[in-house]
Amino acid sequence: MLVSGRRKRREEPVPLPASAPFNQMQSDMKRTIAICSAALLLLAGCGSVPVTGRKQVLLVSDQEVLSSSLTQYNTYMKSATKSSSASQSAMVTRVGKKIAAATEKYLKENGLASELTNFSWEFNLVKDNQVNAFCMPGGKIVVYEGLMALVSSDDELAVVIGHEVAHAVAKHSNERMSQQILAQYGAQVLGQSLSQKSAALQTLASQVYGVGAQYGVMLPFSRKHETEADYMGLIFMRMAGYNPDVAIKFWQKMSAGGGSQVPEFMSTHPSDTRRISDIQKALPEIKQKY
Repeated sequence: MLVSGRRKRREEPVPLPASAPFNQMQSDMKRTIAICSAALLLLAGCGSVPVTGRKQVLLVSDQEVLSSSLTQYNTYMKSATKSSSASQSAMVTRVGKKIAAATEKYLKENGLASELTNFSWEFNLVKDNQVNAFCMPGGKIVVYEGLMALVSSDDELAVVIGHEVAHAVAKHSNERMSQQILAQYGAQVLGQSLSQKSAALQTLASQVYGVGAQYGVMLPFSRKHETEADYMGLIFMRMAGYNPDVAIKFWQKMSAGGGSQVPEFMSTHPSDTRRISDIQKALPEIKQKY
């Protein structure tokens, strides 16, 4: 290469210290080990959702999820006021127990009996005007009085409770927490054993389902999770003896019931048109198979 009409003087390479190749080799080896550790951990943490079979990454043990969620749930229930409506409270308990029994029956019949240890069912109706409901990992179900104003039958309530139970059975909280671990901590945590990230888990737990989080207690799930819970919920309510056909009219009523403001329960769900279309497509198969 010519510069200003003169040939550029060739510079002699600066000799590297004798230790440089060895240090570089160590650095490359550490990087390779970290990548391999992360890959092995991801493989070990792979699971699949019951019913749908969708593959998911679960980097947090069931015990860790249940422990952190139970702490958050107990804190919430201490501050919440239970409903004074005996009839509506009984309705929530009645429908919840039937869907829980159907869910457990499904798990047993499909070789997933070991999953039953993850559930200790509770059903509560709380005094809150929000149109909302949630199910914490472990089967802790809470329905708000605001939602009950739109429920006219056990079948309609089964649409909601079936949907919420599906979130717990599909381990959506675990999956969401695992995604946040990957996003926030990356190889730093993946390169360690799962038992070494307790502090990170406590922080993430408060973000995922901490009291006072956006939209009530539970942060909204992704639309993929919501669609999956819709589908699984229809199956659970069908197995419990409820009529899944009411789901179409119920979701229409839920959408209209919020007026100008979308109910919290609907905030991250698919659009009303998409949801109803998906349900209409799924119902014939569900009614025939279950």
